[in-house]
Amino acid sequence: MGSREPGGRSPAQGWPGVGGQLAGRLARLDLYRQEDLILHLPLRYEDETRLTPIADARHGFPAQIEGEVVSCEVTLRPRRQLVARVRDASGTLVARWLNFYPSQQKQLSVGRSVRLFGEVRGGFFGDEMVHPRLRPVEPGEALPDALTPVYPTTAGVGQATLRKLIDLALRTVALDDPIPPAVCSRLGLPGFAEAVRALHHPAPDADPAALENREHPAWRRIKFEELLVQQLSLRRAYNARRALGAASLPPRRQLTQALLSQLAFSLTGAQQRAVAEISADLAAAHPMQRLLQGDVGSGKTVVAALAMLQAAENGWQAALMAPTEILAEQHYRKLHDWLAPLGIEVAWLSGSRKKREREAELARLHGGELLLAVGTHALIEDPVAMPKLALAVVDEQHRFGVRQRLALREKGQAGQRPHMLMMSATPIPRTLAMTHYADLDVSVLDELPPGRTPIRTRLVSDGRRDEVVGRVRDACLGGRQAYWVCPLIEESEALQLQTAVDTFEMLSADLPELNVGLIHGRLKADEKAATMAAFAAGDLQVLVATTVIEVGVDVPNASLMVIEHAERFGLAQLHQLRGRVGRGTAESVCILIYAQPLSETARARLKVIYEQTDGFAIASEDLHIRGPGEFVGARQSGVPLLRFASLEEDDDLIEPARALAERMLAREPKLAERLLTRWVGGREGLLRA
Repeated sequence: MGSREPGGRSPAQGWPGVGGQLAGRLARLDLYRQEDLILHLPLRYEDETRLTPIADARHGFPAQIEGEVVSCEVTLRPRRQLVARVRDASGTLVARWLNFYPSQQKQLSVGRSVRLFGEVRGGFFGDEMVHPRLRPVEPGEALPDALTPVYPTTAGVGQATLRKLIDLALRTVALDDPIPPAVCSRLGLPGFAEAVRALHHPAPDADPAALENREHPAWRRIKFEELLVQQLSLRRAYNARRALGAASLPPRRQLTQALLSQLAFSLTGAQQRAVAEISADLAAAHPMQRLLQGDVGSGKTVVAALAMLQAAENGWQAALMAPTEILAEQHYRKLHDWLAPLGIEVAWLSGSRKKREREAELARLHGGELLLAVGTHALIEDPVAMPKLALAVVDEQHRFGVRQRLALREKGQAGQRPHMLMMSATPIPRTLAMTHYADLDVSVLDELPPGRTPIRTRLVSDGRRDEVVGRVRDACLGGRQAYWVCPLIEESEALQLQTAVDTFEMLSADLPELNVGLIHGRLKADEKAATMAAFAAGDLQVLVATTVIEVGVDVPNASLMVIEHAERFGLAQLHQLRGRVGRGTAESVCILIYAQPLSETARARLKVIYEQTDGFAIASEDLHIRGPGEFVGARQSGVPLLRFASLEEDDDLIEPARALAERMLAREPKLAERLLTRWVGGREGLLRA
């Protein structure tokens, strides 16, 4: 049968005009049906509507020339290649092919007229084209009257083959239009058939720049339809989830009220709003799927704790999963401190716990004696059984793969889906929330608890490192503590570790009057915990660290953060690291040490982090600099990037697409189905977050 594609379609069967071997190659381009060819749109266009005399061809620019072949031979030095000389009335050009077929050599017989399309450059024997596109022609043969499309392709599938297959599909496939004409008219969009024909076969008077920049009305129509399909798929997934069963957990206000009355602080307005939204979701008999997003330090953990207690006071279990041991342990300690006075025990599951302790906790969870659990991905391993799991909380959810998030969900009772609460300290820009996260309900913590001091940010070049060391000395001798974060070195964890060790030794020598600690990912869990405990207790004044401290570390006395090679970090990471200070009442400072020369992107990132402290503004700039793919962690999130639409350039289309998706699903489900079939066939699952 051949290999199967994720949606269950087998490419090896082929379709009219396409045999099994070609079908296999087309599958690499995600083309499995004639319908898929309609939306296999050009990458760019080439202008073959005019000829350029050889003498007028400009270096570095594509051109089409027509001339007579005056010589053609296979040379062996410096390597085997096919070399032809072509002449027109204005001059002569050399054409070279380093990889060629015998058929090309035949087409270049002396005296024959050919057209060559390619970039002209200076060569050893005069102007030349390397690997130009070649077409034998009759003298005086008419030129095309429109731009020539160039398609994304793969080995073994030439442009001519794709053009032929696409033209056949345009003649064969029904190009019906499920989008109401009134909507198209209001948004100034052409019909579907008109749009795809205009993109595959641009009119002679089409604006080349508008086609190239994807600003042509035909492109706008395709982008709108793509956004609409994404909305339809995600909202349909959302509606399907609401049809599933989940434990109803009405607010009984016993444990939750007990926690609120013994906290040393009051909830902010934003926290109260989020707690109410989550509480209402938990009371429903269908599974909650909510994203709780809030800036660094906005108080997500207490909101999660209240949600977990609402499950517990109904006699059900709740689990909180965090991506790193440090963050998971921080959550465990907070929950333990808050809940122990209420007589509630919290299970702590991590890979580093002793086997006997771990097995004892697992047995109590399995028996339902323990209702709350906190852990790393150890929570989703097979031996962990939580038969009454009704709420799964996932912190820093973007750092887990889809399978890991699903594995936690599957821990519940058969036929009952646990409610899911995902938390993120990386605020999600509105356009991203409306598209890639359209199948979630979102709660936002957009205010910081009172008493949090603003953090000042300073940019310092690495030539002034001694001044920074002096600043650390002064802060620590004044009774404060400092973090010194070592650079992110993606190529080598070992190299990053060595840098951290070297920095630790340098600071220990430069600051003999202070106690300096070191923490990194290679330390055993108990060593990490001991170092963090010593820092939290004030026994260490300076903590040298790799990015393991990025999230979850909370030491109110630490008021100085130094980040080396800040230009190597992403904006979200810089903001997270900066958020480790400013947690007490003292004025806090974050010093970003950078090395010259700075790339344009690094300069843009440092400018944003220097000027902004609002996580939502930073996230918006981050989306602008990085694009949505990196932002949502597309490789692991299961969210495909939009192929054609841009969240920034086409943001005016998102709201109309969202509104139309809601209307179609409610009133015209068959039209919605037709659209989804056209775009994703049987692979709708790929569109879900």
